[in-house]
Amino acid sequence: MRKQSSMLARATRAAEVYFRVTKPRVWWLLVFTGVGGLFLGTRGIPTIENFIYVLIVLISGSAGAETIANYLEIDIDRLMRRTMNRPLPLGLIYPPEKALAFGIVLISISILLAFSLNIYVVIFLIFGIIDYVIIYVMLAKRRTPLNILFGSFAGGAPAIIGYVAATNQIAVEGFIIAALVVLWIPSHVWSLALRYKDDYARANIPMMPIRLSERKAVRCIASTAFLMFIFSVMLYLIDPQIFGLIYLGITLPSGVILLYLSLRLFLSPTQTNMWRLFKFSSPHLALIFLAIIIDSLL
Repeated sequence: MRKQSSMLARATRAAEVYFRVTKPRVWWLLVFTGVGGLFLGTRGIPTIENFIYVLIVLISGSAGAETIANYLEIDIDRLMRRTMNRPLPLGLIYPPEKALAFGIVLISISILLAFSLNIYVVIFLIFGIIDYVIIYVMLAKRRTPLNILFGSFAGGAPAIIGYVAATNQIAVEGFIIAALVVLWIPSHVWSLALRYKDDYARANIPMMPIRLSERKAVRCIASTAFLMFIFSVMLYLIDPQIFGLIYLGITLPSGVILLYLSLRLFLSPTQTNMWRLFKFSSPHLALIFLAIIIDSLL
């Protein structure tokens, strides 16, 4: 009995470590945007089968891409205080190639299941993985301050994947909700980079807030947040039948708070104000897609 208990404890610890290496705090929100896209495309409640398939495709694909990114960035993570306690820098998965293999398996599962949905899901899934892992992590992140602009398209992929999984066609609506995520990513990531700019400088990562003056960086962050707010409200004006009053009633006050935090950071670029904007940006995006889900149901 004691031996079985010890084996169970080791298996539980190993599962926890492998779960952590997927960076669930990063992918959960992107998966939620995909669920929003699925409800929007369905115009109601999706079938249980479709919901489960989309969920597995999005989780395994996002988690697999993040796991491979963790493997590719071990050297960076060891230098940054914010990331040095991740499983790979701590040596909790050894050799680290096990994490790489785990990530490849997750992505393979995602792509195989995507074929059971439709070809559009496969296309956007592969596009998102390539954009994140190859274009952003391998090519752009260490070379250009515009790195997150190249990688932001991967962030929009789950939303459109959920949409095309429901509709089996490419439509403007799918690109619109993907654009919401693409516009959200720069202000979210740049706020984090501004707070931890010493970390990024130590790892020699040329994030925009590192290369520009603090004042210019704050202006860029505030500008992208403003663009996201304008775009989210414009959706109601463009098509109130799809993005209705419930959508507007949730998105508008949340967007006003985002604008307030952005303006506050613009006028007073303190660490506290940077962190407040960063912490609110994720709930704001979640509220937008929650509004899309509720509107689609009603």
